[in-house]
Amino acid sequence: MAKRQDRSNAPESDIKEKLVSLNRVTKVNKGGRTFSFSAIAVVGDGKGKVGHGLGKARDVSESISKAVDDAKKNMISVPLLHGTIPHEQKGKYGAGKVLIKPAADGTGVIAGGAMRAVLEIAGIHNVLAKSQGSSNPHNVVKATIDALSKLRNAQTVAKQRGVSLKKVYEG
Repeated sequence: MAKRQDRSNAPESDIKEKLVSLNRVTKVNKGGRTFSFSAIAVVGDGKGKVGHGLGKARDVSESISKAVDDAKKNMISVPLLHGTIPHEQKGKYGAGKVLIKPAADGTGVIAGGAMRAVLEIAGIHNVLAKSQGSSNPHNVVKATIDALSKLRNAQTVAKQRGVSLKKVYEG
């Protein structure tokens, strides 16, 4: 249990979870149909940490808890700048393509479905987002996480380039 907390750097009580999708899957056997459930969940602390997970089980609540546990293992850190993101970014996973743009204060989260869940749980309050490819929640969530993982703040860019922060802002 302690390993999981070290990985996410957030206490268990601060982590919020949101169910993105729940599917009933049917397998037809000789003796009849077997139902199972597949759940996609997103977890985050609302301060720049977010993760996604997939859980499968015969029971709804068990599949959701498996998805949440998986999401806690796959958390990433997102740079936030005054409640929005530092710059525009595209993300891609499979056929799912997303575009996220920073927005002015008071704009809110303008995004649909699966993207909205990821952005809100990450703690982003003002952002413009558009899903351009597949509408499959699996691909949209993973593409959004991909875009968020590519974000860099000005301090990181300055450090990577070996220049001052002033030089990064000038151009």
